[in-house]
Amino acid sequence: MTGNTKIDFIYLSEQDMIKAGVTDMPKCVDAMEEMFKLLYCGDYRMAGANNDSHGAMITFPQNSQFSTMPKPTADRRLMAMPAYLGGNFQTCGVKWYGSNIANREKGLPRSILMFILNDIDTGAPLAYMSANLLSAYRTGAVPGVGARYLARKDSKVIGLLGPGVMGKTAVAAFISECPEIDTIKIKGRGKKSIDNYLTWISATYPQITRIELVDTIEDVVRDSDIITFCNSGETGDPSTYPEVKREWVKPGAFLAMPASCRLDDGMEKPDVRKVLDNTGLYQAWFEEVPKPAHHSIPLVGVRFMDMIAEGKLTLDELEDIGEIVSGAAPGRKNDDEIIVMSVGGMPVEDVAWGTKLYRYALEQGIGVKLNLWDEPVLS
Repeated sequence: MTGNTKIDFIYLSEQDMIKAGVTDMPKCVDAMEEMFKLLYCGDYRMAGANNDSHGAMITFPQNSQFSTMPKPTADRRLMAMPAYLGGNFQTCGVKWYGSNIANREKGLPRSILMFILNDIDTGAPLAYMSANLLSAYRTGAVPGVGARYLARKDSKVIGLLGPGVMGKTAVAAFISECPEIDTIKIKGRGKKSIDNYLTWISATYPQITRIELVDTIEDVVRDSDIITFCNSGETGDPSTYPEVKREWVKPGAFLAMPASCRLDDGMEKPDVRKVLDNTGLYQAWFEEVPKPAHHSIPLVGVRFMDMIAEGKLTLDELEDIGEIVSGAAPGRKNDDEIIVMSVGGMPVEDVAWGTKLYRYALEQGIGVKLNLWDEPVLS
């Protein structure tokens, strides 16, 4: 049986993505919540033996016989992140991730990302889209899902380490879920990034009436209702990762950690709830890297895997946000409990938000229609 062999797809530039609603944070949080329910019931696939791998990354040696081979500079990544998502999505896709912290010296973002969305039946391309905003907003929306279920609704103060792109989208998500927020405490490294952040926050969120620039991580954490570390830096030595000490953390605080972090002994105790975006993701990472894994991957969720290996923690002491959003586990239980959520980032998030944006773009005629072929030369 033969049919119509013509394949067209749409190209969405960054401006097209904005027109399609990529910066609509409340809708993005909704999409991530829907995605987490599918994760909990198992209607998804990612790469790796356990179907939970973050992706496949090319690494470079410190010393190569080839003079033209790239050096393993800070945050250099060339990575493919594929996933399938079921439910109402029924799509698959892959994000191609190119990153180098030295890009900033060229006036470019640290990461330059593209995403391709495919038909799950034929594998044909549906869309090829700019993915910097896609990735940034889905990353920020995950802490937003956490805040929806785990932060106190009367939260007023955010403590932010790292006023970059991730710091913008995480704060946008917190504000969408906790409308009483009126204060942000910020610790950054450079005047340029801080000034850029201050301009953005005043233009975007006039309800923020108090902004404090602080000098220490302790200042970021103390008296904050919601705390997030969105910093970048070298991995390898956890003693250099920014630390959270129990004595700094107020009762009822929610900590959403999508970047490097270490917890002191008090924060690792059983009375601090430990939530993951997907336990399988951290188990996959733990299998893929040398031990202790936290030396290679600086997320607190990876530290939890090390703690299990060391006999300091059991798997049933960890919770998945998917359990919580599906109603299989409780959200915040009382006003005083301290909750830490590790945010690792997964390609199913790109598929979820990318699919929503693709469908809207198609309805509204946004983007450039491109032809792959009318008939394939080889078949």
